[in-house]
Amino acid sequence: MRVTDPHELTAVEQAAALRAGELGAVELVEHALRRIERLDPTLAAFVTLTPERALDAARAAEKLLVAGSSDRAELPPLLGVPTAIKDLALTAGVRTTFGSALYADFVPDVDDDAARLLAAAGAISLGKTAVPEFGLPPYTEPAGRPPTVTPWDTGRLAGGSSGGAGAAVAAGMIPFAHGTDGGGSIRIPASVCGLVGLKTSRGLVSRGPAGGDPLGLSVSGPLARTVLDAAAMLDALAVPVPGEPFTRLDSGGPGFAEAARRAVPGRLRIGRYARPMLPGLAVDPACLAAYERAGELLSELGHEVVDGVDTGIDTEFVTVFETLWAVLAHSVPVPPGAEDALLPLTRWWRALGSAVSGPAFLAAAQAAHNTSRRIITAHRAVDVMLTPTLAQLPRPVGWFTDGGDPAEDYARQQAFTPFTAIYNVTGQPALSLPLGWTRDEPTLPVGVQLVGAPGADRLLLELGASLEAAAPWADRHPPTW
Repeated sequence: MRVTDPHELTAVEQAAALRAGELGAVELVEHALRRIERLDPTLAAFVTLTPERALDAARAAEKLLVAGSSDRAELPPLLGVPTAIKDLALTAGVRTTFGSALYADFVPDVDDDAARLLAAAGAISLGKTAVPEFGLPPYTEPAGRPPTVTPWDTGRLAGGSSGGAGAAVAAGMIPFAHGTDGGGSIRIPASVCGLVGLKTSRGLVSRGPAGGDPLGLSVSGPLARTVLDAAAMLDALAVPVPGEPFTRLDSGGPGFAEAARRAVPGRLRIGRYARPMLPGLAVDPACLAAYERAGELLSELGHEVVDGVDTGIDTEFVTVFETLWAVLAHSVPVPPGAEDALLPLTRWWRALGSAVSGPAFLAAAQAAHNTSRRIITAHRAVDVMLTPTLAQLPRPVGWFTDGGDPAEDYARQQAFTPFTAIYNVTGQPALSLPLGWTRDEPTLPVGVQLVGAPGADRLLLELGASLEAAAPWADRHPPTW
């Protein structure tokens, strides 16, 4: 690997090159900023760049690397490695827009715990990645900005709501990025951008201090080109924070990166299903082919792959999730009289949420708990569940919003991503891996989803790393690379 092309290195390789003195932190950050300058006008991955802050941090990292040269083990593990923070997460002193024109000039004075923890691990944020308004849809077309597109086909959307993070990593602007996932928002961009995306177990990564989601549907997690990079970011993020409202479930064992390096999960019983819970929804043949290929790979690795396992999922889940999602559309405050400045889909969700009474919301929350118990109990028959990540290939720009009807927009969202939101309700970890690729030009990535028991993030990463070793994808690059 030529260090003259540092974007070719993974995050873990960049960290090692920095420690070995083969790369300088300033050199690395400057290289990443040049790639952003060249590629971002096409991809629209970033909403805010912070080059001066990043270069100041890089200079500080270089001083630490020199001062700590005699004891590298004491240095922060990701010291000097570039990353970026999703624009739904607060960043002290840096504009945070939540994808909305209403917050175009909002600069918070506090960091989201994820941003704070990544900085403590030595990672250097280059700015904020683009999101849709309030993170509500699974695509990234914010008001007043160009749509965020996948580097694999710039006529297609990069997914959402962590669409900017996905596009930035897939294009090699940064080696990994922070994302959040409330209904698939890490796994969806991972699938359409050809990345690893982990929706972490509820409570594993702090969502403080602002929160905004008392039900814990939304979690923070990594988007990366390799399983090891995702695991290394999770080691930085999964630090207990006092006062967190959710029980921290962790199966125990080595660090996440150590588990990914080991990549020997033992023989597992893996259930699978590929039929969406909603009747009448079709799954694209390319998504089914990736799912079948994943099943074959798992069998070749010695795992027992089982069809016909009871998932515990029924259509009641959809109504419950919609009620909760509509209320959570109010998690970002909107000043009185400013609703008309919001996008039609945001207004639609907020109107639905306003119509939900307190007792109805309480009933939906209780139904969500009951649904979760049923699904998690059913999943105990297997170690891991396999599904397609999405039911369709990356959607063309404008496909969701064509026609301007929010209800039709949402119906298309359901057809696109019927496999992800279930596990936000249950709080289970879910890992999307780029194990499928279309044969037609342009080649498009296709993700598959692995779901574990609550707290089994380590097992999923270990299993994912073994699949990556069997069918490597990190050397596949999009045309924009």
